[in-house]
Amino acid sequence: MKNLIFTVLIAFYFVGAGASAKLYNEKYYQNEWCSQWYGKQEVKLFDGTRVDCVTKNYAVEFDFAKKWAECFGQTVHYSDLTLKKPACILIIEKPEDFRHYCKSKPTFVKHNVTLWYMLAPDFYKNLFK
Repeated sequence: MKNLIFTVLIAFYFVGAGASAKLYNEKYYQNEWCSQWYGKQEVKLFDGTRVDCVTKNYAVEFDFAKKWAECFGQTVHYSDLTLKKPACILIIEKPEDFRHYCKSKPTFVKHNVTLWYMLAPDFYKNLFK
């Protein structure tokens, strides 16, 4: 009986953990934004790296907000190789993610890298969690 109760509790834990998993991956945001701005996705560069989206003016990298530093470094590299302006789009899934945007903004401004953000489609649902 104890084993059954333990098994049921473990099952509930994993079901609950699965419910909080990301519903939208980075590719979803790339598709949404890049198609609206007539960009080309997953552009392979001569060094083997891939730019998430290239538009007429920008080399754009997408990342979840907590990975802002990685986004910054990648877009600067892609900018150097494509001769396009560097831009980073941070994905904001919940209100707490804005702290990463605010923390990173001075670095982006100092180095003349454009910083934008996209809200998750269910962002406003997360306001009350």
